[in-house]
Amino acid sequence: MRLVLILHGLIGGALASVAVVVALLAGVSGLWPLLGAAFAGWLTGWPVAVQVARAMRG
Repeated sequence: MRLVLILHGLIGGALASVAVVVALLAGVSGLWPLLGAAFAGWLTGWPVAVQVARAMRG
């Protein structure tokens, strides 16, 4: 569980950043849509972190 939490911090932050950059490139300029994109990216990081942790454990 600790590995998943550590990975989620890293992966979730990276995906949140990517989501914000994609939203900015798409022309989104409001605060709430950008925060929504960041939250969606962060939320997407959880299942990705679980799968990466499973792969690392073998």
